[in-house]
Amino acid sequence: MFSKPKITNLSFLIIDDNSMMVTILKTLLHGFGVHEIYDANDAISGFEELTSTKIDIILLDNKMNTLDGIEFTRMVRTANDSPNHYIPIIMISAYTERSRIQAARDVGVNEFICKPISAKSLNARITEVIEHPRKFIETPQYFGPDRRRIKKSGYNGPERRGQKVKPKTTVEEQV
Repeated sequence: MFSKPKITNLSFLIIDDNSMMVTILKTLLHGFGVHEIYDANDAISGFEELTSTKIDIILLDNKMNTLDGIEFTRMVRTANDSPNHYIPIIMISAYTERSRIQAARDVGVNEFICKPISAKSLNARITEVIEHPRKFIETPQYFGPDRRRIKKSGYNGPERRGQKVKPKTTVEEQV
């Protein structure tokens, strides 16, 4: 069995244009003990929900009509009217080519899950954003969670990442 993160007091927003996937995600979240689950069937409605409701974590489909998951994430991370630039975003996609995963990472997606989704993979990604949140990085070309997952100690070269980081609120601090 897998460990359950402390998520019962968190609110989730599911953005997916496939109603069956929304049902599956809701069922899994209910199984984890989550009570507050909101959903939207497109990115525009999802952004409206995000601005009107306190949301802690977003579960987002990659491929949708009008705005896709990449464009939505870019809006959340960089738009002036975004209510929470730091909100954890977990992207879910059947399109798992390296270029698509890198594109998601490069706009600020925290975690990526490949379809078909399992309770174990969803639990692992939620646990990761709650228990091991990554620092947010701001550069002229990027704002979002640190894309580097490998910690290299002792590097002092010219490309060393500085400490220019915006203050953040983690999901753990909200609980």
